Amino acid sequence: MKNKRYALPLLAALLITSAWLAAQELKPIELPQPQTEGGKPLMQALKARHTTREFKPNPLPAQVLSNLLWAAFGINRPESGKRTAPSARNWQEIDIYVAMAEGTYVYDAKAHRLNPILSGDVRAATGGQDFVKDAPVNLVYIADLAKTGDASAEGQNIYTAVDTGFISQNVYLFCASEGLATVVRGTVDRPALAKLLKLRADQKIIVAQTVGYPR
Repeated sequence: MKNKRYALPLLAALLITSAWLAAQELKPIELPQPQTEGGKPLMQALKARHTTREFKPNPLPAQVLSNLLWAAFGINRPESGKRTAPSARNWQEIDIYVAMAEGTYVYDAKAHRLNPILSGDVRAATGGQDFVKDAPVNLVYIADLAKTGDASAEGQNIYTAVDTGFISQNVYLFCASEGLATVVRGTVDRPALAKLLKLRADQKIIVAQTVGYPR
């Protein structure tokens, strides 16, 4: 009788916990269609481009996030599936992980949506600087080396770094055009973050980039 008396409350607690965890599961975010018109002229955006390390905590509206990710590495030629940034041999090997307060997602350029990776706020784990835990968006650029074919280790290192540079500069120019703040960051505990995100051995964290409104 004693075991039964405790078993029922325990079962109820487990069911409640399971229901709560299910409610906390992330769902894909269908991004609005990107706005591909307007913005500052290129020369003005280049003139305005700069690094900022002070951010407001205000979240980015869905439309701004949509435009940002499309500018970064979205598909600008649907007939061929090619992107706004070049990549070596058209590998398209750089994945953009998006860490926000509610969880972490990966950008699916073909569907133009965010696919869930991890529930919960892991922004602080994306860098060693104090501001990363409060800034609304931290982009983590992860190279999928499985897409690099027969490239040598040296080639993988060079090409994935260069391809990430193209994407992060697109983000810089978008932010300059839209009045947002951004900074690329190399200070990342890569082994810890890779474990947290459950990355495969052939996925490599390159750098991270924080985006938000300037403080």
